[in-house]
Amino acid sequence: MSPSSFPGGLERKSTSRPAEIPVRITVNGQEHRLAIAPWTTLLDVLRDHLDLTGTKKGCDHGQCGACTVLVDGRRIVSCLTLAVIKDGAEVTTVEGLATNGVLHPVQQAFIDHDAFQCGYCTPGQICSSVALIAEGKATTADEIRELMSGNICRCGAYTNIVAAIQQAMASMDGKP
Repeated sequence: MSPSSFPGGLERKSTSRPAEIPVRITVNGQEHRLAIAPWTTLLDVLRDHLDLTGTKKGCDHGQCGACTVLVDGRRIVSCLTLAVIKDGAEVTTVEGLATNGVLHPVQQAFIDHDAFQCGYCTPGQICSSVALIAEGKATTADEIRELMSGNICRCGAYTNIVAAIQQAMASMDGKP
């Protein structure tokens, strides 16, 4: 059997690398046009191509939530999201939440309640919290805990995180 054929007469296709794909993505209000490999994750675009390192790479399996960002207002884990499928989307990272140097109410609440220890999970926790408030589904501490369960804090700052979210919810009156 020749090296380029398989049993049954099937021919092996070329293994050349696929071409890069053009992607247009708006991040924190700024449009970016990139040419990326089709397997590039949104997390890698943010960190490696746009130098927005606030979003963290934790488990790289979608289990810890450190990479949570907002895409078209919804929270997603960016480590499992291929950037090419978000062509044309609007992405907000933790860097894009503050307005004119004023912290977002969730960011301020995290500071007020010392809702972080090492800080590694904090950007994902904050982005997820912003979306949680916009969703309007959480009204109790138990509901907050349940709806934030995809964001892991290895340091155990959960009590302070819940308190911060409650403060932000009260100050924002359910507005994003």
